Amino acid sequence: MVKLEMVKLSQVVNENLVTLDLKANTKKEAIEELTDLLVKNGNVNDKDGFVKDVLFRESEGVTGLGQGIAIPHGKSWFVNTTSIAIGISKHYIEWESLDGGPVNVIILFAVRNEDANTLHLTLLQGIAILLANEDFVKAIHKVDSKEELISLLSSN
Repeated sequence: MVKLEMVKLSQVVNENLVTLDLKANTKKEAIEELTDLLVKNGNVNDKDGFVKDVLFRESEGVTGLGQGIAIPHGKSWFVNTTSIAIGISKHYIEWESLDGGPVNVIILFAVRNEDANTLHLTLLQGIAILLANEDFVKAIHKVDSKEELISLLSSN
């Protein structure tokens, strides 16, 4: 278990949980494609169950933050290890967002129920701090490699 006070985003995402060529055309497809990475990496043990939990959370409120970025998240019994999967698409995907625009950067949080009120909030705070930085937002849209993305996240 990652120490809460010391958590860094780079500790819950790795190159196996990143795609810079997201193929999805819809929100559901994007969530499924990123969930496939989480399952393949051993972070999630039931794709359908986890996707259902994420879509339920999506029905409760907007996760598109604006500027082409969405942060869907699922608290689920199907999560083995709290982690983040990130997908960047070469095209925009319709998503309910605060600015009404579509997204092409999706940061999917997979959260164990046991971490729902602790590590989850710390990770969301870390992402919120990064996304409040205009330079970070510009940089994430221009990322050319998984290594560059992980390095960018390590700046938190």
